[in-house]
Amino acid sequence: MAAITASMVAELRGKTDAPMMECKKALTEAGGDMAKAEELLRVKLGSKAGKAASRVTAEGVVVSFIEGQTGALLEVNCETDFVTKNDSFLALAKGAVELIAKNNPADVAALSALPYAQDGFGPTLEDVRAGLIGKIGENMSFRRFKYFSGSKLASYLHGTRIGVVVEFEGDEVAAKDVAMHIAAMKPVALTSADVPAELIAKERSVAAAKAAEDAATAVAAGKPVQSDEIVAKRVEGGVQKYLKEVSLFNQAFVKNDKQSVEQMLKAAGTNVKAFTLYVVGEGIEKKVDDFAAEVAAQVAAAKASA
Repeated sequence: MAAITASMVAELRGKTDAPMMECKKALTEAGGDMAKAEELLRVKLGSKAGKAASRVTAEGVVVSFIEGQTGALLEVNCETDFVTKNDSFLALAKGAVELIAKNNPADVAALSALPYAQDGFGPTLEDVRAGLIGKIGENMSFRRFKYFSGSKLASYLHGTRIGVVVEFEGDEVAAKDVAMHIAAMKPVALTSADVPAELIAKERSVAAAKAAEDAATAVAAGKPVQSDEIVAKRVEGGVQKYLKEVSLFNQAFVKNDKQSVEQMLKAAGTNVKAFTLYVVGEGIEKKVDDFAAEVAAQVAAAKASA
């Protein structure tokens, strides 16, 4: 019997996206025949895994895990909302976030290489992921995660689509309230000074464009145009308003809009040092199927081949 090498296993895995151990078993059964091994895997797992690997994963879940002052927040993606209710998919997410909290992997690749077994797949988390792709028939991926250590932690999950972890000192109830507030109001930074420069530049550009539009409207209506100094003040005023709206400490607290979050925390003797907010699919471009265009393309292809 031909020796089964690591390169052969890697080649078969690249073709099928099947788990490593399944690839090795198939190659052994096929006596090292790559084509026969691929056929064996297709029979066992179907053609699902290989085909699914390139599809967009814009749905998914956010999960958290906290144990003492160590924890993790993780986004796991899939293709459809239906799979987010699948027990195996949810178990994969839960197992992965615990692995992060207990091992502090450097990145997704390091996370995927950690030992893990589920649903008869293993011995690594990546093998389980690939195995479940074949079993469920949808692509799924570990998109992003954050490891936490050294601070008190509070988390809030809004269903499975929004997750927050807050690093704090002081009262746990106040910290959990802030985590819930963050999920609802989605601040981008703790304070105005922490808002990323690119976001401020974008908001300034929007405010300037609005001021220019107002000036053009005034000219068209025969009304006096505001001076450059007044326009500059209006633009800066718009930027400052934006900064207050997106910085956590300046936002009105959702449970009591008479207080800012900063005022609430001060009254509770609590200090929030940092927060992490994940929203499922944020920034991923979802594929929108155009059925009419797809039918038209098929008809055109049929005519061309006739």
